[in-house]
Amino acid sequence: MLERMVRLLVWPFWVVYARLRPVAYAKHLGVHINGRVTIYGSSYEMFSTEPYLVTLHDNVFVSVGAKFICHDGGVLPFRKNHPTLDLAAPIVVKSNTFIGAGALILKGVTIGENCIVGANAVVSKDVAPGTIVAGNPARFVKNTEDYIQSALKNSLGIGHLEGLAKDREYRRIFQIK
Repeated sequence: MLERMVRLLVWPFWVVYARLRPVAYAKHLGVHINGRVTIYGSSYEMFSTEPYLVTLHDNVFVSVGAKFICHDGGVLPFRKNHPTLDLAAPIVVKSNTFIGAGALILKGVTIGENCIVGANAVVSKDVAPGTIVAGNPARFVKNTEDYIQSALKNSLGIGHLEGLAKDREYRRIFQIK
């Protein structure tokens, strides 16, 4: 009973901490961070009950609302007859990867280097290095190199800017006052 009361009292702290310092909160949970990782938004509900099974390598960007689920809850109704039944596996995200908003990465998945996972994609199988996947279930869209070549042709040329400077340039480019 006392433990539950303490958890209830500290809960608001962790919610705020996960929003203000999402990578630090992920580390606190046990996520393996191997390099520079950026998490946009809160990481409070980003990782399932086994965050220690998630590894994020260098130069990984995780967008708002993405989730990493390392277990298969579908076995729960069958534990009555099979008490030891459990399915779980690690998730690994290799370097130079972007995970789009709302993407769901499921147990046992490895996402290779230089990949992009589209918004709201459901990734249930490994993603080959240098590829872009999207959809439910996630499917190959194109090679990352093709995407980069297209992006270079259409770039606004302001990727190096931040904050107000970038905001001013967007407003100038799109003629918004």
